[in-house]
Amino acid sequence: MSNIVIRRMQYRDVAQVAAIEAATFPKPWSEDSFRREVEKNPVARYLVADRAGEILGYAGAWVVMDECHITNIAVAEAAQGQGVGRRLMEALMQYVSNLGAAWADLEVRVSNLRAQHLYASVGFISIGKRKRYYEDNGEDAFLMVCEQMPPVEEDFAEEPVEPAENEKGEA
Repeated sequence: MSNIVIRRMQYRDVAQVAAIEAATFPKPWSEDSFRREVEKNPVARYLVADRAGEILGYAGAWVVMDECHITNIAVAEAAQGQGVGRRLMEALMQYVSNLGAAWADLEVRVSNLRAQHLYASVGFISIGKRKRYYEDNGEDAFLMVCEQMPPVEEDFAEEPVEPAENEKGEA
């Protein structure tokens, strides 16, 4: 675990992130969706768990003013149960707090007890249920919120997103 770096997602990570997404969710976001999040969505922030160039997981959020919506989080099957998801969630919560988020929300499948436990352990509480939220099977989702954000780090500096290869003038 100590050789894992949590950092901002870059263009070079998109294919690996999309592969983890496809292996994790029944209706996954496409590679193009993640590319648009990195390239065109000014409120999107995504972090990856990187071990020597291999992406083990990712977590993303949209930050608007003082509000944060956690969009997705997933860990590659081979890395599950090793604390990667917890490290990603803790790092994402710190990141969005540094950006000014006073609270965060997310939806989680009613059947996903493992994720609910993770979210509760970092301060989320369930405040309601969204009926038939998931399109793939009509499953309900719990709406969870966290108002106990980490204190802002005074020395925080946001890591920039590197330009895509074609923007660097490379073939």
